[in-house]
Amino acid sequence: MSTPPPSPAPAASPASLLDGLRFAFGTLTVLPVRVTRWDRAAARGGMLAAPLAGLVVGGCAAGAGLAALALGTGPLLAAVAATAVPAVLTRGLHLDGLADTADGLGSGRPAEDALRIMKRSDIGPFGVVTLVLVLLAQTAALERAFDASGARGAVAAVVAGVAARLALTLAARAGVPAARPEGLGAAVAGVVPRSGALAVAAACGALAAGGGALLGGYGAVRAAVAVVAAALAADLLLRHCVRRFGGVTGDVFGGLAETAATTALVVCCAGG
Repeated sequence: MSTPPPSPAPAASPASLLDGLRFAFGTLTVLPVRVTRWDRAAARGGMLAAPLAGLVVGGCAAGAGLAALALGTGPLLAAVAATAVPAVLTRGLHLDGLADTADGLGSGRPAEDALRIMKRSDIGPFGVVTLVLVLLAQTAALERAFDASGARGAVAAVVAGVAARLALTLAARAGVPAARPEGLGAAVAGVVPRSGALAVAAACGALAAGGGALLGGYGAVRAAVAVVAAALAADLLLRHCVRRFGGVTGDVFGGLAETAATTALVVCCAGG
């Protein structure tokens, strides 16, 4: 996720749909999209559109997994490919945010000291262990899904991509403060109206159910439950981070995305 200017200026005019899409894809992916507005109106549109960026990332991950299967590599390498693509398409920044958040939470230090630890360029032991476990969980879940069928693996990858970015939309809702006065957290904290966040969440649940329906009625329910479970897991982490750090940061957003993606994948691989 790109870091915006320290103090985003108030919008001089309402942000257009295109402004919001540029903000979402320009900050949440490596796709060559130029962000033309960094103000809070554009940030609001961008955070509301975040699941669309997740849909593209998840679709690319699904495509990589299916391509690997088509080449005869087997479900494990297909899962590795599908796990690697989101990391590549985000420059690994969500994973880096997850590691930094784990180091901050694991330090046991007061909020100010924990935030300083999170800003360091190195990764501590809590971050390393968390990264390893999360990547193993994601790969194992996708391997099971792709082993069941290519379609199930593809649906799991897409649902995880959408759920990960839905967590960002929900974390940017009104009432969630920023931990610092600068950075991405300050730019997007509280920009999304609660009603808008709930509407996007409902749309993501319906989208997931529609995709899961390709696998039958149980697949539709499982995909919808995956989105709900991912949102709840991310919200638990969000609440803990707000208590510990006093608000959200760009690193926390990355941690929320990876937490939601992992939860969604675990649910998607569960059952027969």
